[in-house]
Amino acid sequence: MELLQMLTSQLGITEDQAKGGAGLLFKLAKEKLGSADFSQLSKAVPGISDFISAAPKSGGLAGMVGGLASKLGGGGQLGNLASLAGGFSKLNLNADMVGKFVPVILSFVQQKGGDAVKGTLEKMIKA
Repeated sequence: MELLQMLTSQLGITEDQAKGGAGLLFKLAKEKLGSADFSQLSKAVPGISDFISAAPKSGGLAGMVGGLASKLGGGGQLGNLASLAGGFSKLNLNADMVGKFVPVILSFVQQKGGDAVKGTLEKMIKA
C-alpha cells in the first residue's frame, strides 16, 4: 500500500505503527464526517477499512483528556488530535507523532482525491 510506504519511509516507523496510526485518523474521520464526505475519502484511500480495523482501541487518560477538552470547547484541534494520543501510545508512538502523521496523510489524500477531499479531512482534523 502506497500510504504505508509513505508513512514508514518518511516517519521511520514500522508498518504496523503506520497502519494503526493512519487507522486512528481515519476512524476519527469516520466518526466526525458526514457519510457523503467519508464516502469521498473512502474512494481516495484504497483499503481505508483495513486501516480502521488496524487502529488500536483508544482510551486511557490521553483519550479522556482529549474527550474532555472537546466537550469543554477547549481548542478544537487539541480535542480531536489529543483524543488520538492514547491510541498512538498503544502503538509505542509518542503524542508528537500524531502531528507528524497528519501532513503525510493529507498529502496522500490530496494526491488521490484532490483538494476538495483533502480540505474536508483537514477541516475535520482542525475542528
